Amino acid sequence: MTAWIERVTDPADVVAASPLFDGPARTDAVERFLAEAGHHLLLARDVNRSPIGMVSGVETTHPDKGTEMFLYELCVDVAHRGRGVGTALVRALAELAREHGCYGMWVLTDDDNLPAVGAYRAAGGGDPTATTMLTWTFEHD
Repeated sequence: MTAWIERVTDPADVVAASPLFDGPARTDAVERFLAEAGHHLLLARDVNRSPIGMVSGVETTHPDKGTEMFLYELCVDVAHRGRGVGTALVRALAELAREHGCYGMWVLTDDDNLPAVGAYRAAGGGDPTATTMLTWTFEHD
């Protein structure tokens, strides 16, 4: 892999990486995400410093469990998939979770998301378990 990974703290870096997200980065959401303690965004960059992958994680704490890392989203640019970038990003987030005292890390993904499942397993993720995901959508003005 000819890329390096860095933690993002500058909103401009997030905006520049917008193609890696589901849609354009929203300035208000970027600023809030980066300002929140326990929110983490790591970028993989190529030799030209162009963003080629990202992973985001959020520390969650529960009164009887302690703190764990929720791997919120992973994306690697299509042209750079299959080269270990996703695996390296997941491993980097896991290491950051350890440094922050998290007792573990978890992710939820679709069974047919084979690139992500492959990266998670290659980075040491355990066997999948049967789950049911329910969602709520809230409309805002």
